This record gives sequence, C-alpha cells and structure tokens, in this order.
Amino acid sequence: MGDACGYDNLYNAGYGVNNAALSSTLFNDGASCGQCYLITCDTSRPGGQSCKPGYSITVSTTNLCPANYALHNGGWCGPGRPHFDMSQPAWENIGIYGAGIIPVLYQQVKCSRTGGVRFSIAGSQYFLLVNIQNLAGSGSVGAAWVKGDNTGWIQMSRNWGANWQALAGLVGQGLSFAVTSTGGQYIQLLNVVPGWWQFGQTYTTTQNFYY
Repeated sequence: MGDACGYDNLYNAGYGVNNAALSSTLFNDGASCGQCYLITCDTSRPGGQSCKPGYSITVSTTNLCPANYALHNGGWCGPGRPHFDMSQPAWENIGIYGAGIIPVLYQQVKCSRTGGVRFSIAGSQYFLLVNIQNLAGSGSVGAAWVKGDNTGWIQMSRNWGANWQALAGLVGQGLSFAVTSTGGQYIQLLNVVPGWWQFGQTYTTTQNFYY
C-alpha cells in the first residue's frame, strides 16, 4: 500500500495481493507499473530446494524494489539485476515460507482484470495529476490524453509511476480520457468524470484493454 506506482490502496485500485515490487532494471522508471509477470520457482538452480515444484503465480507490478547500496552492488535489487520482491501471499504459491530468496523463471504475460480502467484524480487548480489503474492486456500505460468539456485533447506526460499529468486548469469541467497501452491498443474513454468532480476521487469505466 502506498507505493512507487501511486496506486495507494491496492485493493481499491484493482490489484489485490498478488503483486510484487520490481528492481529498477525491470521497473523502468514506472513504465512497468501494472504489468503482469508469470513467475515459477526454478528447481534447477542453487536455492531451488526451497521451491514448490510445479507451481506458478502471476503477479502485478505495483512498486519499486530500490537498490541497497550498503550491500555489494546494491544487493538483490541492484542495477542490472532482475528481481521480484513479492508479497507474502504471492510468494507462498511458489516458495517455502522463510526461504528468503529463491531462483525464478519469469515471463511478462497478458493481464486479466475485473471491471474497467480507473482514474484517480489529484493535482491543483493549475494542473491535473491522474493515476491510471486496473489496465488489462499489457497492463501499463504508454501514452495518455485528457479532454475537458471546453478543451480539445491535451497530451499528458508521465509524472511518476502510473501518475500522468496535464498542465491545464480543468476544475469544473467534465473529463474524458484517451489511453494507449504499452501493447499499442488505443481507447477513448468518454465522459468518465462529471463536472462536479473533486480531487481525491476515483472514477471507474466499463472499458478495458485486450492487449
């Protein structure tokens, strides 16, 4: 909860408990937020004795595992090292509790989500900061736009994590969004937010991505 992707409450954002923090090599400055990975413990490598053979788990990327420079080369999440810091419920699907570190095989996979894309609104009267959540398909945002009742489409830029910003005052206007997933699918989500919206509110759509 409260993380480098900005999802805050992972249940409310659509991610639940099967999630992981990724090392910076995989996190990609937040571009991986929401992506899904199939993880299997690798019994063929040292540490594989702590695996649960034959089991896999799909996790969502919801956080960053930062390097620890008090350790050699930044530790397990140091530069250049792919690493998943998994939630305990996810971990216990593939590894023995208490093992600490296990070798894994991993593959990015298509995300399955319940419900539509969600938009959590923050910012100020001078700019809009939107956390885009619960993407199916590739799971992550490649590009985003916002449109007010009185504006054309305004291209947004990644601020941090899954937070996208528009340098425009849009208070009092109903909002529509357009999103391109990192898989390349483009969706317009029209009239998502009513004109009486307030900062701190989240709005759910009925549309989602396939790839």
